[in-house]
Amino acid sequence: METEGRVPEPALPAGGEGPGADSHLAAGALGTARGPLLAAAEVLALDDEEDDLEVFSKDTSLTEVNSFSPSVPLSPSSMINQYKFEDGPELRDLFITVDDPESHITAIETFITYRVVTKTTRGEFDSSEYEVRRRYQDFLWLKSKLEEAHPTLIIPPLPEKFIMRGMVERFSDEFIETRRKALHKFLNRIADHPTLTFNEDFKIFLTAQAWELSSHKKQGPGLLSRMGQTVRAVASSVRGAVKNRPEMFTEMNNYMETFSQKINLLDKIAHRIYKEERDYCSEMKEYGPIHTLWSASEEAIGDSLKGLAGCIERCCRATERRMAGLSEHLLPMLHEYVLYSDILMGVLKRRDQIQGELNSKVDALANKKTEKDLFSEEIGKLEDKVERANNALKADWDRWKQNMQWDMRSTFTNVAENNLRYYEECLATWESFLASQTVDLHVDEDSEDRP
Repeated sequence: METEGRVPEPALPAGGEGPGADSHLAAGALGTARGPLLAAAEVLALDDEEDDLEVFSKDTSLTEVNSFSPSVPLSPSSMINQYKFEDGPELRDLFITVDDPESHITAIETFITYRVVTKTTRGEFDSSEYEVRRRYQDFLWLKSKLEEAHPTLIIPPLPEKFIMRGMVERFSDEFIETRRKALHKFLNRIADHPTLTFNEDFKIFLTAQAWELSSHKKQGPGLLSRMGQTVRAVASSVRGAVKNRPEMFTEMNNYMETFSQKINLLDKIAHRIYKEERDYCSEMKEYGPIHTLWSASEEAIGDSLKGLAGCIERCCRATERRMAGLSEHLLPMLHEYVLYSDILMGVLKRRDQIQGELNSKVDALANKKTEKDLFSEEIGKLEDKVERANNALKADWDRWKQNMQWDMRSTFTNVAENNLRYYEECLATWESFLASQTVDLHVDEDSEDRP
């Protein structure tokens, strides 16, 4: 059962958001890091294969605070001095950590809960520290409530619920840890959002006891309300293109169609490259020892064979480090923005739905000779609703693009730096081997020239 308790200090929240950056610089960094990855995205058409519904597997673990990392506190009691509230005017006032996954087995299901530790200086909270436990379904509930309350804001993505194609076992340590990272990032994205961070359901999620949250979840919209929303959504889709859509939102839609195509393609190619690197590394691990075994039966070239085996082993370790960099930085960032592309398309559709409601009322008014006052009042309310929706989406769009460009640039730069270190290390390894062989050849020639 969740308990509210005193927590000395939370661990540092996930990063991943920052000032905007030039997207051309981001593309340049990727080209430096992995030329074929960028080139393939520009020349290949989208595959026709079915979309994979995957979680952030080990290959796509998120790049933020890891509660299992030795450099990060593992318990609330070891979080002291992780934050200083008086460091600057832009300092955050809400800090969230997701950690300590626990498995629960009942007669009808098996599930995982995660500890959510919150520390805040906000006056609307009754306490400065909270500790609760939440399961994945609770995170889904929060996301749906945020979408319901803010239909044209960009809600951060959650990891997918199901796993396909045997990416990772559902209750393996890999799966649990990568999902924990994704949930941690989800909450911290919300905490950093200027509007979502003050949502009442978000506050309840962070602070309520298990029974309180369960009771609150039962207070959702009634059946008729949900049916009405569904009918409006279907009617909006049947109407087709929205009349009088501002050009800005048409441009957003076109941008997202292109972005979705490219980011999905990059995601697929990046995973393919990672798999090839993994297979190459496995071959290298078998390749090196063969030289060592051979050296036992070839005394004349035994030292050279052992030297080759050592070079291959060092290059294999360097390859493993580069693969770890890809799985910790590039792959999770690409997959997160694959999910973001779906979210953005949904937000644009909801904005069009609101616009469609206004258009239908205007058309009805034009065909009605009676009840004009009633229709005029409804149209006025809908006009205000459309304006609020447009303003919310425009502000969130600019913020999302700025964060996306920063994420892309920082990730591509990280990949480029890792590649440089990898090639420099391998180059130095083989140059050292060649230098040693040159010295040995000179020694042999001198010994042969002696009378």
